[in-house]
Amino acid sequence: MPTRLFHISDVHFGVEDRAALDAVARAVADERPDALVCTGDLTQRAKHSEYAAAQAWFASLGVPVVLEPGNHDMPYYNPWERFTDPFRRYERLKAAVGGGFCSSDVVLVPLRTTVSAQTRFPWSDGVVRPAALQATLDALAALKGDPRTIIVIAHHPLLGPQEARKNPTIGGDEAFARIAAAGADAVISGHVHVPFDEQREVDGRSMRMIGTGTLSTRLRHGAPPSWRVITCAPGGVIETRLRIAAATTVTQPDEAAL
Repeated sequence: MPTRLFHISDVHFGVEDRAALDAVARAVADERPDALVCTGDLTQRAKHSEYAAAQAWFASLGVPVVLEPGNHDMPYYNPWERFTDPFRRYERLKAAVGGGFCSSDVVLVPLRTTVSAQTRFPWSDGVVRPAALQATLDALAALKGDPRTIIVIAHHPLLGPQEARKNPTIGGDEAFARIAAAGADAVISGHVHVPFDEQREVDGRSMRMIGTGTLSTRLRHGAPPSWRVITCAPGGVIETRLRIAAATTVTQPDEAAL
């Protein structure tokens, strides 16, 4: 059987949509995916209480969990911790619920696009720093010749919408081209709260970009809460199905955030 992943993102515990989370949990219990992948913004303000709620929910699913942090997952009310150890709370959660994932069909390679500070404001959009890109490229180099489908996981999309004149992710164009050249078949992400599935090209290098929506009450552009089922087989075979979750009646207005 091909490997089946549930891809969620932008849960934003603190302003989470409980109806949407319940829909995902029921689907996990009924269908038993091989793993659940969450591409960041696990919390709204990285509070200890929000991380505790995230840990309880992820631990309750009973399937392997793969996490990547988002811009909301660094301390918001503790500047000292944000700048000295920004991922401490995230790493604690990852150690508690991320039991590891291995498949004969697909391999997941992380790319860190979240930074604690930027030279622009707000600090919500992505930055691919050279060291982060190199770590991903090193992991891809070690997979050269591997027959499995290779998916890079990141919080921020590496490219903006096709009609956009400027890429909101700093370093995203270079990262996309080099990751595609290194053999990745796709990059999956969140952040924008709107699902997409596109074949994109930069500098003659083509790769699939797949994004899912939010499971929070912070809805954008009329897109409802959603998640994806991603089915993978060796050789770059990827099939996705978007699932819409019933939303609660309360919608939080979106705002620029760190």
